[in-house]
Amino acid sequence: MNRSCLAAALAAALAFALPAHAFDLQGHRGARGLAPENTVPGWKKALEIGVDTIECDMAVTKDGVVVVYHDQRLNPDITRGPDGKWLEKPTPTLHELSFAELQKYDVGRIKPGTKYAADFPDQVPADGTRIPKLAELFDLVKAAGNDKVGFDCETKLSPLEPQETLAPEAFARAVVAEIRKHGMAKRMMVQSFDWRTLQVIQKEAPEIRTMYLTSPRTLKPEADKPSPWLAGFSPEAQGSVPKAVAAAGGKIWAPNQTFLTPALLAEAKSLGIVVIPWTVNKPDMMEKLIDMGVDGIISDRPDLVKEALAKRKK
Repeated sequence: MNRSCLAAALAAALAFALPAHAFDLQGHRGARGLAPENTVPGWKKALEIGVDTIECDMAVTKDGVVVVYHDQRLNPDITRGPDGKWLEKPTPTLHELSFAELQKYDVGRIKPGTKYAADFPDQVPADGTRIPKLAELFDLVKAAGNDKVGFDCETKLSPLEPQETLAPEAFARAVVAEIRKHGMAKRMMVQSFDWRTLQVIQKEAPEIRTMYLTSPRTLKPEADKPSPWLAGFSPEAQGSVPKAVAAAGGKIWAPNQTFLTPALLAEAKSLGIVVIPWTVNKPDMMEKLIDMGVDGIISDRPDLVKEALAKRKK
């Protein structure tokens, strides 16, 4: 392949990898710093701010419904039962409950006195909010007449706790079916720390972009074995994390914000990989990463990222 063909191929890969935005501003769990996470009120807030992409998390219920919720089990810090009382640990997994059973729980407020409450003092509660279906996110955006905003939704499962969710293949196929049903494949990214689901999607639904999440925890080898999170594509074998993402077929990498360095960013870009770090909530880190040249930012406070970007246009 000659140089011009290589350049054309790289341009095409980047166009597929990144939405039609010069910078991809992603509202984490909607806009978690301002409204209840992974909820309709949170998505409305994200749309009001004007994010490019709504980030969310996915689970699959006992009866096969793809819902939006971060944890594999009901989180006592944000969940009240049918009696109005805060849950206590241990709680059921979402996969143990039907969608109808999930609707008994209120996720519209943070439990006072928790670290979570201290971390997000500006979150405005919305009592009576229920755990939504992924379909509700798509319906909300369609009803708003918004044909631009994208979606970055995570498969929440763990190779260390296989009994708590569907198996990776079944999980990925349930997600793909829901995305295709609503005609959202071209606007969707599916992300995961558990790269097994991303491998299934790349093989069976290549029209859906995949995003490779990494953190120091999921990159760490276990004893003398590679990390079980990476579907066999270890940085130790490949030479670096960007090279492991590339070997896995990844075009988008979402590193932990504190892990990313200028050298790793440059290496990723040289491999044709788009880099969108998470979860960036402090203005000084937003400024640092924007100056570094990242392709986007995932934040609980997308309003602050938008302000940081606006400064550069003056």
